[in-house]
Amino acid sequence: MIKPFQRGVAAIALIAASLLAASPARAQQKSEIALSRQPGIFYMPSHIMEKLKLIEKHAASLGVSGVTTKWITFSGGGAQTDALLAGGVDILNTGTGNLLLLWDRTRGGVKGIVATSAQPMTLISRDANIKSIKDFGPSDKIAVPTVKVSTQAIVLQIAAAEAFGADQWSKLDANTVQLGHPDAYAALSNPKHEVHNHFSIPPFTFLELKNVPGAHIVLSSPDVMGGPLSQAQFFTTTKFADANPKIIQAVRDATKEAQDLIRSDTKQAVEIYKEITGDKTSVEELLALLKEPGMMEWNLEPQGTMKFAAHLFKTGTLKNQPKAWTDYYLPVAHDLKGN
Repeated sequence: MIKPFQRGVAAIALIAASLLAASPARAQQKSEIALSRQPGIFYMPSHIMEKLKLIEKHAASLGVSGVTTKWITFSGGGAQTDALLAGGVDILNTGTGNLLLLWDRTRGGVKGIVATSAQPMTLISRDANIKSIKDFGPSDKIAVPTVKVSTQAIVLQIAAAEAFGADQWSKLDANTVQLGHPDAYAALSNPKHEVHNHFSIPPFTFLELKNVPGAHIVLSSPDVMGGPLSQAQFFTTTKFADANPKIIQAVRDATKEAQDLIRSDTKQAVEIYKEITGDKTSVEELLALLKEPGMMEWNLEPQGTMKFAAHLFKTGTLKNQPKAWTDYYLPVAHDLKGN
């Protein structure tokens, strides 16, 4: 049986091959744009963009009329990579790890547009014996969206290197299992399930801490990274970007408008999120959640990504070391103060 990580690496390799072999001629400009995202409030800007048709609005203001968007929800970044390979999506909205891996394997054929959010990711356990990263035994399973290559899996590697020594960065890789966040929440909620730990994102972090007996925090991404880390960003192939420059600008402008709405009218933003996702959490609970530390990190600029890239290069996952974050982001973002 082919393991999820092997499938993910194979998909990345195939994307690289197809992009590197592509004709240098410009691709045809598209009017129907397919975009991906994952479950969770991390992706609230995309829900606002869908509901208010912000990409369509900004594309029209740039002189591109008749644009339509199709939003597709995936359980993890690996599935989105497969969709990009198959031509099922044009623009991905997922984690830093997948962006960097695709940028590296395609020799710059995939690049970021703008970041969308950098809320904390939190490693949750319902096992009373696990209080720190050093307490995980060989049989303690940790749910992540995609093993080895998801943002959570790589933050876990960075934490392992800090806890056990630089050469022990992969010590907990064997503990990770691939589960989308809703499935991981269900696993933690089931006392008989073998998965007792989940590297979680909001709102699942707060739902687990509230509803799962014994659930507690082991570590969070700001502790590991020394500050916010962009967990969600839009990225695409340079082939698509070259053929659709006004769509790329419209994505940036639409993202900013969505982020501004979250700050200026958080209640309306939450109501849109609930309508699009079907999340049953009350508006009041979600508003309280967004008042927690780090929960209003809605920024266009990439955050913490160079430390992330340095780890991947040091461990051999990246073959090419970026000199700056602008190496793996399109020029549309280069005026931002990223890191």
